[in-house]
Amino acid sequence: MGTREDLLAAAKQCLAERGYARTTVREIVAASGSNLAAINYHFGTRDKLLNQAMIESSAEAVQRIAEALPQDDLVTPAARLEIFWRKLIASFTEDRPLWSANIEGLAQALHSPEVRAELATAEEHARQQLWQLFGPSRGAEADRAVGAVLHALIGGLMAQWLVDPDHAPSPDELIAGLRTLATEIGPD
Repeated sequence: MGTREDLLAAAKQCLAERGYARTTVREIVAASGSNLAAINYHFGTRDKLLNQAMIESSAEAVQRIAEALPQDDLVTPAARLEIFWRKLIASFTEDRPLWSANIEGLAQALHSPEVRAELATAEEHARQQLWQLFGPSRGAEADRAVGAVLHALIGGLMAQWLVDPDHAPSPDELIAGLRTLATEIGPD
């Protein structure tokens, strides 16, 4: 690995161990074996490095879940989505430091237009990935809507699991609620 990759790996490690707000450049430098100037050279600022590390870590976590989904035609889209929700909710416990750092990073975006722009790009990419996984293929607008709804559900679910895991919706409750909503709303 090169210096840039070493810095990213160290930032991911620090995010998982310390969280976004408590990770210092000195800790990243120590964990990467590089120097302070390398952060400025490769990323410009600590926040840009941490945002990149957070975006990559989150994408990797969701990619692991997506890769674990059955891909054959014997599994219905509803069954795939149910498996996705179960694996995602499990990751909120198993990868809690990652998701906590993700929430902290979102809070940073409130105070920095630059961070907000970076995260907005990552959010749009996440919505696209979701509609590609689960979109009904009824056209671009319908597919984007599926991605937007799933992404909104994930954000709210993540916040509930991080703040109050004892009372957050279980996979079964979430799935039952979605089925009820789909029945109530029905097709167009």
